[in-house]
Amino acid sequence: MIYFASDVHLGGGTPQEARTTERKFVAWLDMAARDAEAIFLVGDIFDFWFEYRRVVPQGFVRTLGKLAELTDRGIRVVLFTGNHDMWVGDYLPRECGVEIRTAPCTVSLCGRRIFIAHGDNMKIDNRPALKLLNRIFRSRLLRWLFAWGLHPDLAMRFGQWWSGKSRKAHRTEGPADPSLAEPLIAYAREYAAEHEVDHFVFGHMHAARDYRDGNLHTLHLSSWETTPAYGVLDDAGELTLKRFDP
Repeated sequence: MIYFASDVHLGGGTPQEARTTERKFVAWLDMAARDAEAIFLVGDIFDFWFEYRRVVPQGFVRTLGKLAELTDRGIRVVLFTGNHDMWVGDYLPRECGVEIRTAPCTVSLCGRRIFIAHGDNMKIDNRPALKLLNRIFRSRLLRWLFAWGLHPDLAMRFGQWWSGKSRKAHRTEGPADPSLAEPLIAYAREYAAEHEVDHFVFGHMHAARDYRDGNLHTLHLSSWETTPAYGVLDDAGELTLKRFDP
């Protein structure tokens, strides 16, 4: 089995909310590990993550320990960076055995071609402010200035404030509206017209949706604020959306 999850936002919210979310996520990792060949984490696993050469954010020890345990057992763990945790370095691969992907890609799994992307920088041509923000935050120069110009305590404080502001701006009462996934469905439709893809997997929108239209299949993973939705690809190559409620 291959598992997919996204938008856990570890460290987000109050300390109690953050601890509850992390315990839930670790329980899900334990559940998946029973039969997982690989686990794909599709962005925004951390609410904010930034690495200095010798400093990483405080916390997440249950998650980091569990990821290291799983990779030590031979389970492949792949992390796609999202807009909240794009500034990863070599710590997670070196200490936890996690593979890092910083851009969308198509992988072959269980005899199917799966396009995997967090989804934060897709179909935003009509949103110039968001395009500019994406370009700024992906700038190597900005990352260097951030690392060398700010003490880690100040950097973490700013990053957590910015991430919390962004997360709250998109927060809704109850489950997110599935229609939020429409831009990503449109992107997948255009991409599938020129590329051979069996399934698309996206995060970012926090809205759980399993969309099928002819040969087009997109799976949209939800956030972990309430009952998260995750994806499972079985040995026959069938991809389904499931709910996790420990």
